[in-house]
Amino acid sequence: MTNKEYISKLKENISQVIIGKNEVVELVLNSLINNGHILLESVPGTGKTMLAKSFAKSISGSFKRIQFTPDVLPSDVTGIQFFNPKEQEFQLRPGPVMTNILLADEINRATPRTQSSLLEVMEERQVTIDGETLKLPSPFIVIATQNPIESQQGTFPLPEAQMDRFFVQIDLGYPSFAEEKQIMQTYRQNNPIEELGEVLSKEDIEYMQREVQQVKLSDDVEDYLLRVIHATREHSDVEIGASPRGTLALMKAAQGRAYLDGRLYVTPEDIKYMAPFVIAHRLVLTMEGSLKKTNRQIIQELLSSVSVPVEAGAVN
Repeated sequence: MTNKEYISKLKENISQVIIGKNEVVELVLNSLINNGHILLESVPGTGKTMLAKSFAKSISGSFKRIQFTPDVLPSDVTGIQFFNPKEQEFQLRPGPVMTNILLADEINRATPRTQSSLLEVMEERQVTIDGETLKLPSPFIVIATQNPIESQQGTFPLPEAQMDRFFVQIDLGYPSFAEEKQIMQTYRQNNPIEELGEVLSKEDIEYMQREVQQVKLSDDVEDYLLRVIHATREHSDVEIGASPRGTLALMKAAQGRAYLDGRLYVTPEDIKYMAPFVIAHRLVLTMEGSLKKTNRQIIQELLSSVSVPVEAGAVN
């Protein structure tokens, strides 16, 4: 199959369950082929859990969910060593992180100590339990959800170090009138996820993960990407701009978009499209800036002000 055929089959499969979210499906697949984690922000009931389950079933991957609350402990996430009285020895019990797709539901309800237990998992694809290190299965991505912080009590905002580890942040949003009517008709008799089958193997995903690395960036496109990144660090309303990890994430996301579009080269349009999803959540605004603008608005300002190279794209 070509890369376009991969995404077409995946979209067709997931659209049986998730209505009207083709852009979201592309962003999740882009993250998956780049080994990137996803932060979904939306109000309850908009399909965040169903989206994660649909992806896991579509790629024959294992799926586990952690419902975060303030009393969830780090060991509930990573696992524990426990004493087995029958065997008279300590045994390792891995936590739910040993999976292909981990749904970290309402992650901002967990305490900072529990949130930090995911840092090693997300960055190094491994987990350490009482000194013993286990490698996580491949592919492995975290899909974390949080409800809008301003509408919640008893939440713990994610620290900058954790936010920086998310490849993209996606606002799922409400469906349109027509989409919600289709949802009603689709779910009237049964839940279609029960009949959802595998369309991509884990080997297909690993193949795409290797292929996307071959997508090229010309010098002009690289320079444009860096000008966008550096503009975030120089903006008067931004206290902390995008990190070098953010630079690499934007490069990989642009490669992913080009690859899924059937191209082997990145254009400035790929960077402009992906920047709000990849960079906005990594910015920390000044007190004055946060009162005037959102992170997304800052990104759009920067994209409007940074000059775009002419005829940039294909490279030899």
